[in-house]
This record gives sequence, structure tokens and C-alpha cells, in this order.
Amino acid sequence: MTDSDDPKTTIDTATEQAERIVVLGSSADLSTVLTRLMRTERLDVEVAHVTRRWGAGRALTAAAQRVPLIRDETGTVLVGAAQWLPADGAEGIEGEAIVDDTVLFDGHAPALRVEPINAMPGLRAAVLPGGLLHRPQWVTGRAAQLGTPAATVIRDGVPMSRPVKRSTFYRHTQGWLRVGSARE
Repeated sequence: MTDSDDPKTTIDTATEQAERIVVLGSSADLSTVLTRLMRTERLDVEVAHVTRRWGAGRALTAAAQRVPLIRDETGTVLVGAAQWLPADGAEGIEGEAIVDDTVLFDGHAPALRVEPINAMPGLRAAVLPGGLLHRPQWVTGRAAQLGTPAATVIRDGVPMSRPVKRSTFYRHTQGWLRVGSARE
């Protein structure tokens, strides 16, 4: 795909008759493909993601498994990880974050991370501790929500264009057909 190509048209053309597609690129590239498949109701297409650790040969021969598809309120798929970070140089995030019925924090947190998981309920989230010796306490659920005066959202390594007051990641009604068994 070149910079002048329309990703929607390219993805639609590539998947029109496909039963399996192979994505060579970053998590953000895979997210772009899955977002388009979700929006065009083509989640029946098997999708392999070729990385340095997971080669093309396995992408063509490995079995596909339906796994939860995590998206946000903008209709963009999350495949690797999202971070909620302080906006505009603040020392932390003020507000509240919840996973299903569990409060992750209420008040102040350094930063948060949300990741898809291969099984139900679909995602996990944690407050990222300020020090290296502290390990995050993960909470699994169907949805993770943040309410704050301002936070920066980074989805699969790509920052959103402006700070947000609210952000939600949640399990879509239908999973996607992941070729291979583990998220990388």
C-alpha cells in the first residue's frame, strides 16, 4: 500500500473474496485492517499477523480461533495495548477508571494500560505504578472506562490527536478470527 492509496479501498479489495488475509506490519496496521473488517461486517475473514517472531509460513498454515475483538468508542479496534496518559505534561491523571464494576482508581493515577486478552471477558486493565519495583494489578472485564478532565490516549502506539475527557474500550459483539494462538 502506498501513501496515496485509500486504506479502506485497499482493504475492501483485498478481503472481498478472501477467506484468510495476512497482515505484515505493526499492531497499528493490524488494527487498521480489523477496524475495516468490523465496520464492513467481514469478521468471518481469518486474519494472520506476521511479525519478526511469527513468520509467514505459520500465517498460511496455522488454525484460526475466534477471540474477543476490543474496540473503543470511536469504532477503532485495539490489538496490542492502549495507554491512558497524563495530558499536557501533567504529573498524573485525575478522575476515575472502572473495569466493569471494579474501580481501578478514583482520584489520581500515574497512567493506565488496557490490553485485549484471548478469552472472555475480553480485556484487562491496570494502573501503571510509578516505580519500577511495583507490579501492576490487572483487572479483567468486558469494558474499561476513564473519566477525567484530560488524558492522552495512545492506541497500539498511535496517539490520538487531542486529549480526551472520556475514553472507553470494550468487547465488540462479535470476535475476530485470529490465526495462531497467542497475542504478541
